[in-house]
Amino acid sequence: MGENVEVKRLPRNRHSDLFHSECSGRIIFDHITSRWAPLVLVKLAEGPLRFYELRDQIGGISEKVLSEKLRLLARDGLVERTVEPTIPPRVSYALTDMGNSAAKPLRQLMRWVADHGRAIMATQSQHDDQN
Repeated sequence: MGENVEVKRLPRNRHSDLFHSECSGRIIFDHITSRWAPLVLVKLAEGPLRFYELRDQIGGISEKVLSEKLRLLARDGLVERTVEPTIPPRVSYALTDMGNSAAKPLRQLMRWVADHGRAIMATQSQHDDQN
């Protein structure tokens, strides 16, 4: 029979436990998991891109939103903005080491979604038909 196993829980630290309502890491978590940021991070994991290249490779993202996401991810230390002193200036974006480490699990999640997308859509359809 199953035995009652007591799980010891570590004390929650409001600064490092994302489940804690006052965790400062939630802001960073929100930045990384927002609507467009995972796509930006995974696309930049393939290599540095200029703004227009990134915009063209992420279907549906507006220039305003892309600019905001890049600024936010650069502020968080995940994306590096490089300006070459040419006329006009040539600006490119690349992931930092920390950005690459964030992009890796996001890429795995995207692969999982691609692998299971049809099954999920079929389940959604069955659910909708029953309700």
